[in-house]
Amino acid sequence: MSLSRRHLFQSAAALAVIDAATPAHAAAPLANTQAPGFYRYTVGDLQMTAVHDGFYARPLEGLVRNAPLSAVQDASRANYMPADKVLIPFTTTVVNTGSKLVIIDTGNGDTGAVTSGQWMANFRAAGFTPEQVDTVIISHFHGDHINGLRLKDGTAVFPNAEITVPAAEWAYWMDDTKMAAAPDGLKGAFANVRRVFGPMAKAVTQYTPGRELITGVTAVDAPGHTPGHTAFAVMSGTGRLMLLSDTTNHPALFARNPDWHAIVDIDPDTAATTRHKLLDMVASEQMQVAFYHAPFPATGHILRAGPGYEFVPQSWSAAL
Repeated sequence: MSLSRRHLFQSAAALAVIDAATPAHAAAPLANTQAPGFYRYTVGDLQMTAVHDGFYARPLEGLVRNAPLSAVQDASRANYMPADKVLIPFTTTVVNTGSKLVIIDTGNGDTGAVTSGQWMANFRAAGFTPEQVDTVIISHFHGDHINGLRLKDGTAVFPNAEITVPAAEWAYWMDDTKMAAAPDGLKGAFANVRRVFGPMAKAVTQYTPGRELITGVTAVDAPGHTPGHTAFAVMSGTGRLMLLSDTTNHPALFARNPDWHAIVDIDPDTAATTRHKLLDMVASEQMQVAFYHAPFPATGHILRAGPGYEFVPQSWSAAL
């Protein structure tokens, strides 16, 4: 039997009559919060916890430099997303080695939009405290990755942690000459980097690509988004994961269209080259991936899809 609009409307009307004849019961109050945003999974012997920091609604107009707005809107609609904006999620990764607690990126802290800034509540809900953190690894110096290190009042958030950052990022953002020559749109980012790192500059450790930062986590060169932008290969036992950081912005747009130039990429040509290289590698090797800006819990796999790639989310599982 095929359904028609007439059948659907007739069925809806019949249900309304039944509902009206059913005695009323006390309604539960409407909720205004979700469950805490954390999700655990394992990579070999390492326990990973994705910790959500909310989202930011960014207009689609102006997001892509080298494609017409209509094409970006079509891509958004094709993924059942709005045609006027993209909801960009933020998800950091906590790595528990069994002997150390390590955070990769720190979220927006208390400086984000009203729809973000949820990281600390979710981090604590996952059973962690800032004092337990041994190491904070930073992928790059954009505010949504570093602002969680220091509150607006200047307080350092992780009192016992070693802070380690990409050497190329440090060289770029802490260079006074580059700051003076930066376009106006970047000057605020330079100032924010100084706000976050200035008080701790002498204690910050710098790393280079190819270095194993903790057992099982190795820095992978991924330039373009920023000069020292870094991804991370996580290898433990038979588990293999590529933590892609900001190799793409929302993957529904930028994994499917890897040659698109995002307005947030400092060197968009290099970013596109990096995107192809890493997405092709993880697709070929069938590695699990984690994105900073994918829908929560932001982990899954990558498939080739025509000239681009498709993010296939991992199924939520209650088992570890």
